[in-house]
Amino acid sequence: MLAALTVLAVYLALGIPAAIVGIPWMLATGDVSRVYGWAMAIMRAGLWAAGIRVEAEWRAQLDPERRYLFFSNHASNLDPPVLLPLLPGRTSVFLKQSLMRIPALGYGMRLASFIPVSRDGAVESAKRSVGEAVRVLASGVHVTSFVEGTRSPDGRLLPFKRGPFYLAMESGAAVVPVTIVGTGELMRKGSLKVHPGRARVIFHAPIEPKDYARREELLAAVRAAIEAGLPAERS
Repeated sequence: MLAALTVLAVYLALGIPAAIVGIPWMLATGDVSRVYGWAMAIMRAGLWAAGIRVEAEWRAQLDPERRYLFFSNHASNLDPPVLLPLLPGRTSVFLKQSLMRIPALGYGMRLASFIPVSRDGAVESAKRSVGEAVRVLASGVHVTSFVEGTRSPDGRLLPFKRGPFYLAMESGAAVVPVTIVGTGELMRKGSLKVHPGRARVIFHAPIEPKDYARREELLAAVRAAIEAGLPAERS
């Protein structure tokens, strides 16, 4: 529990002043990038203070002129602070619509162009989320999705949500499959305890949607890449 309290203390100590200064800055200048950089630094600081070390492996170079879809597995609440600071440039994130209602935090996420996803299963809701994501990509921002839609209880891949793959086919943006390993042990689903240790993030080679005739084929290729990075007992 000490590590979890350490993370919380760092986030509060650094996050509150950053919000007090950063939100008015964003409103006055329209510049989100500076505050986004602060947020990523705060995420890194919280993990470091809790004794969590992150190792990244890039299996292919990315084109700095392109915007990508980063599709990752999801085993822990630590996944976002582990993954997002590693990404090149700013990213938007698909997240539960309910998180956007959190005072101050939700407002900041809207300013950062995060994309709310409804859990109602309605086609219209899905279309709105995909349309917003296409707009975000066109604005020059990457999009990140934890494509299982929820955390896996044991690290094995759950079925993938279809929405992110509609987005990939619609936008034509290359998909970078991402495998996160180790976070499930550092903070288990249903627990508030955080344990010091190492997390590993593997960025696989980009996959081009145009190389696939059907969305299901693209999904299968991305799933195979993510699964290839998991330990043998979880693949």
